[in-house]
Amino acid sequence: MANLKEVRNRIASVGSTMQITSAMKMVSAAKLKRAQDAITQMRPYANKLQEILQNVSSSLDSSENVYARTSASKNVLLVSISSNRGLAGGFNSNVIKKTWSLIKDDYAGHNVSVVCIGKKVNDAFKRTEYGMHGVHSDKGVHGGEVHDLNAIFDDLTYDNASKIADRLMLSFVNKEFDKVVLVYNQFKNAAIQIVQDEQFLPVVATQAEGKTSAVDYAFEPSKEFILGDLIPRSLKTQFYKALLDSLASEHGARMTAMHKATDNAKDMLRDLKISYNKARQTAITTEILEIVAGAEALNG
Repeated sequence: MANLKEVRNRIASVGSTMQITSAMKMVSAAKLKRAQDAITQMRPYANKLQEILQNVSSSLDSSENVYARTSASKNVLLVSISSNRGLAGGFNSNVIKKTWSLIKDDYAGHNVSVVCIGKKVNDAFKRTEYGMHGVHSDKGVHGGEVHDLNAIFDDLTYDNASKIADRLMLSFVNKEFDKVVLVYNQFKNAAIQIVQDEQFLPVVATQAEGKTSAVDYAFEPSKEFILGDLIPRSLKTQFYKALLDSLASEHGARMTAMHKATDNAKDMLRDLKISYNKARQTAITTEILEIVAGAEALNG
């Protein structure tokens, strides 16, 4: 059994750790409330806008809508979204595992590139043949100045998300990539995050079951305006929603992980206090026996 000093040191260490995990849990809970409100308000609008986009795309020729261009998916771009920090349970590792699964299984034999948003996923892919450090300037993904995508979470706004979405869309229009897929954690609740691989480009046109005839839409103000404004706006909103989903999932995962860590620390602290009391009782008993034995020796 460990001596009293060692047990006291461990009790102090575990107590300090428990204070840290408890504080991180409260901070994550406060951030989760804001992030959850944002994605809850955003999701219905984004889903409806995406539905409209798919319906409109189904009535257009592929030559009219450059974002619906279909071809053999030879060059595939995976946009993998994680976080800049750890201590969030399996939040980051699940995205990394899903990305590797897509590379090795779903897109085996394709030319796959990975754009990393978040330091954790960037660390996992930056030294591989697939990793790309950022989405670049108006030349598309491959040319121009590199932008730090990890900084997006420092100021996550629609405008900042739109800049990244613009680069992704431009790389698709320029035929650098035939398919763009978003890999991220979808927020369900604080304890559950679902890893998604969502096709970003080309736009998937909806087709009603049992119907083959396309609907003839009347465009207002004009078809050109719809193609030039609504479709890019919808794609930017879809990308922004994925980032909000990932941010809410991160805070939920971290809050849950810190809650479990705090509970584990409490259990460990309880066991250590029991061990300390046993050791202390043993030390006192030993000391009493030594005093009694010494007294008997003097009397004898």
